[in-house]
Amino acid sequence: MATDDKAQNKADELKGQAKERIGDATGNEQWQAEGKAEQAKSSLKQAGEKIKDAVTGKKDR
Repeated sequence: MATDDKAQNKADELKGQAKERIGDATGNEQWQAEGKAEQAKSSLKQAGEKIKDAVTGKKDR
């Protein structure tokens, strides 16, 4: 399950990056902000996964 969560978090990060870049290219400030927010949320989730792995002794493969 954790691998699925990590993959989803990475996908969310990439989606946020794409949204931010589209916002940059079009001058759409809302998309820029949403993209940055999605990336930040994803980063926090990824950090949580790393903490869980550290506590349980798992390593990335």
